[in-house]
Amino acid sequence: MRIGFSFWGFIGAGIVDTPDGGRFWRRPIIDQLIALGHEIVMLQSNRDLIEAGENLPYRWEPGFPDIDALLCEWRWPLPGRNTTPCGSAGHTCDLHRQEALLDHYTQVRATPTVLWDTDRQMSGIDPLRQMPNVVVCDTARHPLPGSTVLFSMVPDELVDGADPEQLATADRPLALAYVGNQYDRDEAFEEFFAPAAVQFPHQVAGKWSRTERWPHVNFTGRCAFPEVAGIYRNALATVMLLPDRYATVGALTQRLGEAVVAGCLPITPATIVAADQAIPPVLHAADRHEVIERVEWLRGIAGTSEHVELIDSCLRHLHPMRVSEQVGHLHEVMTNLVARTHSPAGEAR
Repeated sequence: MRIGFSFWGFIGAGIVDTPDGGRFWRRPIIDQLIALGHEIVMLQSNRDLIEAGENLPYRWEPGFPDIDALLCEWRWPLPGRNTTPCGSAGHTCDLHRQEALLDHYTQVRATPTVLWDTDRQMSGIDPLRQMPNVVVCDTARHPLPGSTVLFSMVPDELVDGADPEQLATADRPLALAYVGNQYDRDEAFEEFFAPAAVQFPHQVAGKWSRTERWPHVNFTGRCAFPEVAGIYRNALATVMLLPDRYATVGALTQRLGEAVVAGCLPITPATIVAADQAIPPVLHAADRHEVIERVEWLRGIAGTSEHVELIDSCLRHLHPMRVSEQVGHLHEVMTNLVARTHSPAGEAR
């Protein structure tokens, strides 16, 4: 198939001033789809070239090329950014472009369309969910009715290349690290990270603009995407901090995979639904006290065979999130959708 791919972000390392976590898995997804015989056309702006100066060997198309299927990482209104007039200061055209693509392909031509709601921002009553040529994919273990599960993914080569023994014996000067932006995480941070930060050497990297409540926390600001792995390699553990819209349905982000393949163990709030499906229960914590207990325990076993086995267990828990596994599922979803859309019984035109 020729697949049109709409996303607002980068395939390569990108720039510092962006929260685009999709850089962890986006290029492996594209490469895996190409390996399966598909042709991929990027339909948003080539931000890798325009903003990061990186010329990548893929095809971008600003118009409306002929495609067999449309794949969109869902974009939503961000007041003052993508809802402003085109050309105005600070405007990004991701939402306008998505609207044009959905109108041209999904609405008018009934092109088979997969909408991947990676940030869980798509309304549960959006009319697109009812269209016969549309499938909505959700990263949650317990998605909205009618959605299909498509996890945040982990590149296979990073899982395969992770050696638990080497990771367990590596020097880790930090007890805790967190990489990610503040968005809707204050409550989880206050309960599960900030108290432990009083007691242990730590680092928090990302955009945190409201930090007055935590003067003891070492906020180091945004970091370049290639630096993320190094931060995790310096830390014994991280804490999975999720907004409620993720935690209540078991939607784990790419931060889990980023940490685990670097040997940084994911202490996980027990409030996250279905966490046992992705993280060993021994790393779950019911409250701030248990986070501190888990960190103390991990410091005590660091470098031992128990530490090696725990990292190995975390890596094995990632297997369902491998790019090969999830892209295989995406391939099946798209193939079935194309067949259904163009069959006499499911003809949408």
